[in-house]
Amino acid sequence: MNQDENQIVVSKEESPTAPLLSTDYIEVSDKRERAIVDILTKGKKDKYGRFVIAALSSIPWVGFLGAIANLKAEADQDGVNSFLMLWVQEHELKINELTFTINDILNKLDSFGPDVRARIESPQYLALVRQTFRSWDQSDTTTKRLMFKKLITNAGAITLCPDDQIRLFISWIERYHEAHFAVIKEIYQNKKITKGRIWDNIHSEGRPRDDSAEAGLFGYLMRELNMGGIIHLERSVNSQGQGMRAPRSAPSAQKGNDTVESPFEDIKLWELSELGKEFVRYVMEDIDKQIGDGR
Repeated sequence: MNQDENQIVVSKEESPTAPLLSTDYIEVSDKRERAIVDILTKGKKDKYGRFVIAALSSIPWVGFLGAIANLKAEADQDGVNSFLMLWVQEHELKINELTFTINDILNKLDSFGPDVRARIESPQYLALVRQTFRSWDQSDTTTKRLMFKKLITNAGAITLCPDDQIRLFISWIERYHEAHFAVIKEIYQNKKITKGRIWDNIHSEGRPRDDSAEAGLFGYLMRELNMGGIIHLERSVNSQGQGMRAPRSAPSAQKGNDTVESPFEDIKLWELSELGKEFVRYVMEDIDKQIGDGR
């Protein structure tokens, strides 16, 4: 097939990593943005066009597609062609993943019906879309990109927390490591759990010495999540939601114990804070299609 000068050739593939456009080529011209929106929204550009434009506009290298096409049109030389081929190959996986991510989000939003229309077209939500995809593009792990995808999807479907809180969740995904999220997952799945049991559930090789680097890292993860307000020690609350002080241990209970608390302490129970529970709900869970009342 002869290709026009303003076209970039990509392979066609039926898979979750399908190319950016489901055609044999991408047409790059003044109508390129509209063509991309038409295809990604499957003809529903009136509903999702703003979402797609917001997502694509936040990723710098997407705009570079047009620039390299113009470069090819102006200087159709071997050196330029080699440069274009290298650039496309370098970004092919990201282009494919971006396409799949956007299509998956739109399909899920579409399943919620017309009730989400006002939300996903609002300036506040579109600002979250731009921030989320900017962070998505900078993520270097699949785990974090999946979290960003779930967050912006769920933020469009329900409004259990304000947008400022969604921005906080974005910053948490950026800041924390997969090791932090493994700890959060264990506490979420077990509701209340000791540090020792968290370690045992994550690691199969047994507990290391308390003065080991592994123990130090685990203690660091717990402290960061605690200071960040995501987890805390089990505590009772009164009818007004105020935390109650834990009863002090009798002096005799401490007698004869001259060691500090182990990083794998097995008595005190840890739990997610209410903020931590909302983070898990938005980032680690898929919102059920039947949810309509925000419960």
